[in-house]
Amino acid sequence: MKSEGKKKIWADYQKEIADDHFFYVRSCIRQSFFPGSEQFFLHFMRDVLGKDVYENPSHTSCTGIGYHSDIVPLRTIMAVVARHFALMKESGYKNIAISCVTSFGIYTEILETWRHFPRELEQTREDLYKATGREFDIPENVAHTSDIIYKFSNEIAAKAKYPLVNRLTGSPLNVVEHIGCHYAKMFPKHGVGGAEFPRVLSGMIESWGGNVVDYPERRHCCGFGFRQYLVQANRGYSMSNTIKKFASMQPFNPDLVLTNCPGCTMFMDKWQYTAKEMEGTVYGRNGEAIPVLTYEELAGLVMGYNPWDLGLQYHMVQSEPLFRKMGVVFDPADKFRTKDGKQMPSPADLINV
Repeated sequence: MKSEGKKKIWADYQKEIADDHFFYVRSCIRQSFFPGSEQFFLHFMRDVLGKDVYENPSHTSCTGIGYHSDIVPLRTIMAVVARHFALMKESGYKNIAISCVTSFGIYTEILETWRHFPRELEQTREDLYKATGREFDIPENVAHTSDIIYKFSNEIAAKAKYPLVNRLTGSPLNVVEHIGCHYAKMFPKHGVGGAEFPRVLSGMIESWGGNVVDYPERRHCCGFGFRQYLVQANRGYSMSNTIKKFASMQPFNPDLVLTNCPGCTMFMDKWQYTAKEMEGTVYGRNGEAIPVLTYEELAGLVMGYNPWDLGLQYHMVQSEPLFRKMGVVFDPADKFRTKDGKQMPSPADLINV
């Protein structure tokens, strides 16, 4: 195939990512489990790059988990998202930056619904106005925050203090990238590289000096899946999905797993503890579990941020083995120390400590 033809095909897998002036919407799960990730994103965008990122204190949950669990009806969630767009309009912004992959999937599903079924859009406008007196505009640019970190990954590489290289061997670290299902599988054109060739995380890894691991279950679900997990009797199915992924990646000796979905991060982190407790199985080298990081946590490590400020101590699988490979300087005594100097009790059930 001629190079022009290849470029045309690859162009179909690209997306436009705004450069500045973002209306930022947080994630319920990320705020609860990985608060350092969102704090890094805001600090990096505002204080390092000098970008305009605005948060509205009246923003609420997208209710996505309720929607995917058949609790929240489609018409209701469309009104909820329309209210978010109204807040963005009232704040003077046109570009939306979405922290959660589930929310990102919800936003894109609703936008696609309105595009194909204009009557639904008009119904939502009517519902929102009757309920709140508000009006909204369709965003000009919709980006997930991993899109934005990907866009500026070279700027992060230029500031790298600890690239993704094993300081003892000089070899690139082996990194598994895991793309959240709701990022590009439902509506491929909304994700960088689509569902077939997602580039958003692999581009970061390569830019920061790591080696992307390819393995048979690379695109397999993390095991969350909402219905599988929320119904207690189904959790064995959820667990089996996660174990299938880790068993598939194990022969390739990954040094870490990088995700762009907070649910995936939570499950692939915590299910490793569960597998160890249930079966005595760990999937990393030397009897260690595999650290699972968000893209902001990894970006922060690469740039030399204090790992405890990034919140890595809140993970079930601890990352000290990764720090040592990268040469990250850290103080173990500060791991569970609050900003005002108080020492918190150390959890008893962490792994990889």
